[in-house]
Amino acid sequence: MSGELVPGRGELRASHEDRDRIVERLRVAAGDGRLTAEELDQRLDVALTARTLGELDTLVVDLPVTGPGSWAGAAAAPKDLSRIEVNSSSTKRVGVWTVPRRMEIQVKSGSVVLDLTTAVITLPTLEIDATVQSGSMTLVVPPDVFVDVDEVAVKSGHVSNKASLDTSLPVRLHVRVTGKVGSGTLTVRPPRPPRRGFWQWLLRRPRPRPALDTKY
Repeated sequence: MSGELVPGRGELRASHEDRDRIVERLRVAAGDGRLTAEELDQRLDVALTARTLGELDTLVVDLPVTGPGSWAGAAAAPKDLSRIEVNSSSTKRVGVWTVPRRMEIQVKSGSVVLDLTTAVITLPTLEIDATVQSGSMTLVVPPDVFVDVDEVAVKSGHVSNKASLDTSLPVRLHVRVTGKVGSGTLTVRPPRPPRRGFWQWLLRRPRPRPALDTKY
């Protein structure tokens, strides 16, 4: 219709799906070290209460796109073998990183964290040969990744699998861990929920009160 005002993209009202999409990008950026914890909290507060797409766009204008077809989706082909060795130090694979076909990990007295939550997974399996002497190794896995640690030999340390597989989802990656644990620890766990920001705390739903018994 002639004379009808058509709002620009930035003026369009944001939906719950739009807010969720931006929140996920912010979490990925924080996991990749692009945002500090304080910056993440500040931007999450704005994202959860944003009214327009323009308000959401400003939160990620300085961050790379991490969706299908973006630089993350077009990440380098997975390596056949990736090696990690730490001694009284620590290393992490978090955020957007390409999962290789095989990994050899040696932890003498430090720590290794492999976070598969937002990793680029292009292969159906990952073989990990781990040797954990007196340090720690942690695998953080989403609910569509299955981890098998049954063939890890344990001396005086501890192996723990706290992750739970969502059977309603197809298994995206099967991780098979072999090797040995001396006096160290090997832990598999799900991602921790994001820290509650001020607005999330303010807008939290009250717990339902139990019904009062009116019978006397």
